[in-house]
Amino acid sequence: MNTARIHYSIRPSNPKAHLLEVRCKLLDPDPPGQRFAMPAWTPGSYLIRDFARHIVAIRAEAAGKPVRLEKIDKHSWRAAPVEKGESLTVICDIYAWDLSVRGAHVDQTHAFFNGSSVFLRAIGQEDRPCLIDLERPVGSEFHGWRVATALTPASRSAARQCAFGLYRAENYDELIDHPVEMGSFTLGTFIACGVPHEVAISGRHDCDLERLTSDLQRICEWQIRFFGEPAPMPHYVFLVTAVGDAYGGLEHRASAALLCARDDLPYRGMRGTPRRYQSFLGLCSHEYFHAWNVKRIKPAAFDSYNLDAENYTTLLWAFEGFTSYYDDLALLRCGAIKRKDWLKRIATTIDKVQREPGRQRQTLADSSFDAWTKYYRPNENTPNAVVSYYAKGALVALALDLTLRAGTMGRISLDDVMRALWQRHGQGDGRGIGDDDIRLIAEELSGLDLRQFFTEAILGTSEMDLASLMRPFGMRLQRTAASSTPLLGAKTSHDGDHVRLATVYDGGPAQRAGLSAGDTLLAIDGLRVTPLTLERMLSRRRPGDSLIVHVFRRDELMKFTIRVGEPARDSHNLKTKRKPNALRQAWLHG
Repeated sequence: MNTARIHYSIRPSNPKAHLLEVRCKLLDPDPPGQRFAMPAWTPGSYLIRDFARHIVAIRAEAAGKPVRLEKIDKHSWRAAPVEKGESLTVICDIYAWDLSVRGAHVDQTHAFFNGSSVFLRAIGQEDRPCLIDLERPVGSEFHGWRVATALTPASRSAARQCAFGLYRAENYDELIDHPVEMGSFTLGTFIACGVPHEVAISGRHDCDLERLTSDLQRICEWQIRFFGEPAPMPHYVFLVTAVGDAYGGLEHRASAALLCARDDLPYRGMRGTPRRYQSFLGLCSHEYFHAWNVKRIKPAAFDSYNLDAENYTTLLWAFEGFTSYYDDLALLRCGAIKRKDWLKRIATTIDKVQREPGRQRQTLADSSFDAWTKYYRPNENTPNAVVSYYAKGALVALALDLTLRAGTMGRISLDDVMRALWQRHGQGDGRGIGDDDIRLIAEELSGLDLRQFFTEAILGTSEMDLASLMRPFGMRLQRTAASSTPLLGAKTSHDGDHVRLATVYDGGPAQRAGLSAGDTLLAIDGLRVTPLTLERMLSRRRPGDSLIVHVFRRDELMKFTIRVGEPARDSHNLKTKRKPNALRQAWLHG
């Protein structure tokens, strides 16, 4: 890495104040004046986040003297020209108090950062190799801190496991694709298909590392073998932050940043695989699958990221949705969960899609394209207007898989399509896929005409007949009412003893009566409403009954008459026939 002409360093400069000091030193700054920019978003999380807003102070220097910095726009600066042969250093103080997988978070217990939230981009030098010095905070209380990252060590000190020191990246894209955890974390290790894997868990927890690493090893080995050895990364790291209650993940080329509730983790003596642990394993499986599907097989729009603005694609249903299908299927096929657990998880996904009217208004292509302004910016009307490209995308993957298997008598499946995408676009020329490439590959492999399937599933809003698709596989999909309670047509939230309408569903009884999201329910038929009494009040009514409802809207008392409806038949149950079925066996057990 002697060719590196860009040197970064990052250090928690004041953990109690949640501050990072980040330096970017250029040995060859642009003679007319070097420009710098902070990314506006991070790949994998499709929302403009304006990370530059967290910069508390910024300055530049050369040869020990200040250099003027001119701010060009909300996240860009231009440094004044420096003398020929002089290096230029820009120093940022960054406020890091975003406890998420996307940004940066620092206190006395740990430091985590996603590169796009802390590293300036030297405009025009993004393709150059760079060195990164990961520095320990100053103070004896931090002597026990270690580093977890998939960055490549560039010094003897960094080459030691979990050591501070010098690391390297081939370019800026690689630099920001390796998040870093610093602190006194718990470390677990395992080997999957010859590849070293690490699990670094920060936060208080009682995790059974032996159980976790054993389960993750099975999941990772299944996925590597699914696409074909060797794995596309020489080393992989799961960076886990355990807190009281949280859930989220962000994929990277050789690591995943994960946020979970500590109760999601396995504990010593735990029996079976409880639902919460299943969800955590599903999250790990999801982000790991992304090492192929989005980090290397990617939409054409992501061939070269524009980090200053939105990058639009209509294909998130394939990258997030297909990954959401395979994350749980991988758990089943590798033996981490049982078939009955997988059936429940699929039924839950069907419930999620069917319970939101947005599926009848927004197509999957539009949902993908509008992620920047709709999916990632939800409001009280989102369930009425938006369909999840994660959940419905997973159901489209399920439907396509069943269609291919049934239509070719088991000869071709979605597995084959994914492997072809990997061979042609991931391993091949690296070219991103276009809007029609998945359909064309599926048609080529199967010999089926899938134009109507893709038109209806991706460009339309019609319901998918999953029940019919499942019959050849010896499976029965039942649809029932989750509750016998008459339908109010609204989703509620609780604040102490107050009940608020969080969402009023299109066409439901509440909307027809004139109720609105944000209304606070006070009384039904003259009796006070609380979180404990609402369900009891409704359960004593019958569909068609009229209720007198008093609410506060803002500070105004209002009265409405609502006629409650039939309980919604939006709960699904999947059953398999006992008689063995070759199609089903090949599908569920790979």
